[in-house]
Amino acid sequence: MKGNSLWQRVGYATDGLRAALAHEASFRTQVGIAVGWLVVLALLRLDAGWWLFNLFCIALVLSAELFNTALEHLADRLHPERDPAIKVAKDCAAGAVLILALLAVIVGVTTLWVMVPQLTG
Repeated sequence: MKGNSLWQRVGYATDGLRAALAHEASFRTQVGIAVGWLVVLALLRLDAGWWLFNLFCIALVLSAELFNTALEHLADRLHPERDPAIKVAKDCAAGAVLILALLAVIVGVTTLWVMVPQLTG
């Protein structure tokens, strides 16, 4: 893949996104939650700072989910048998997704807690 044009590399990245959407229920779930949350943010008409915090968390969660998916596919391809070390690697990647998802929930709850009283009061 070295030496490919920028557009070819962008194409590979979009292929990865399409594959994750088509084959990974966890990624589809995370995307669905993100889209729903973006609708809530739009309805609340928040300022740019709150949008930035929330978009950053969404990007982190979706990116972590993609890394987790990539690691799982690679590990399963290279070592299809059950292996305790592979399980640890996959569990750690899933743990990273969980940590970032919890951060996103905290940011979302904080956004509502701080902004809704200001918007309704």
